[in-house]
Formats: sequence, C-alpha cells, structure tokens
Amino acid sequence: MGRDRKDAYELALRALGHKERTESELRVWLAEREVAEAEIEEVIALLAEAGAIDDASFARRYAEDKRELVGWGPDRIRTVLQGRGVAAEHIDAALAADDQDRQLERAVALLSDRRMSCSSERERERALGLLVRRGYALELAYEAVRAAERGSREVA
Repeated sequence: MGRDRKDAYELALRALGHKERTESELRVWLAEREVAEAEIEEVIALLAEAGAIDDASFARRYAEDKRELVGWGPDRIRTVLQGRGVAAEHIDAALAADDQDRQLERAVALLSDRRMSCSSERERERALGLLVRRGYALELAYEAVRAAERGSREVA
C-alpha cells in the first residue's frame, strides 16, 4: 500500500471509529480532506471488502433503531437514509421488515406514551400531526388516532 493510500485508509478508519458512516458520507468526508478520487475509490473498495462499510447493514440497523427507540415511521426513515446516500434497494430491504400491523402498534403506543387520548378534535389533530411528522403514512396515522380514541372511550 502506497504512502498516500495508507494515509487515506488510516484517515477513513479513524473517521469510522468516531461515527458509523455510509459509503457516500465517507466519500464526501474524505474528499473534504483533499484525498484524491482514485485514493478514495481504493480505500472504499478495501473497507467494503473488509466489511467496515456496508450500506445494507447500516440501513437495517438504522431503520430498526429509529423504529424501536424513537418511534419513527417508514417515510421519515426513508427520507433520512436517502439523505445519507443509501441506495434505494438497501432502504427498501430495511423497511420491508416492518409490516402495517407493527407500524400501527408503534403509532398507537407513541400516542399512549405521549398521553394523547384523542378525545377532542384538537387532540386528534395534534396526534395526527405528530404521527405524520414521525413518518407514518397519513392513512395509518388516521387509523392510529381512531384506535387511540376508541381506547380512551373504553377506559372512560
């Protein structure tokens, strides 16, 4: 490995040691540090071969974390992954693991965690807005709000 390539490789490893990055993000990061395009290509190939960068795996983990830890819906996850340069096929595969029933459960749980009973028009509008901002499809968000409203009537 030549001196410049070795330096670029070590630079990339340090970057990945601080934060997991997509291939696209790492390319940009290295270019910003004035690493030549040919060196970037070589380093990316070496890192991919070693398994140090894997956008498919990154997309799966990212989607799972955002779904389970912060309650994001598929639309928001897709938008962020696209912004991070992940290929559409990796995003589609990561989102395929999440079915409509599980999304609905998560959306209703999110409303419950926020103590949104959806018993008034104002609360229903706020709940719907929250779910859409979190990346749930509008129809699913409506369904979650209706479920939360039914739940609050059953408790009362």
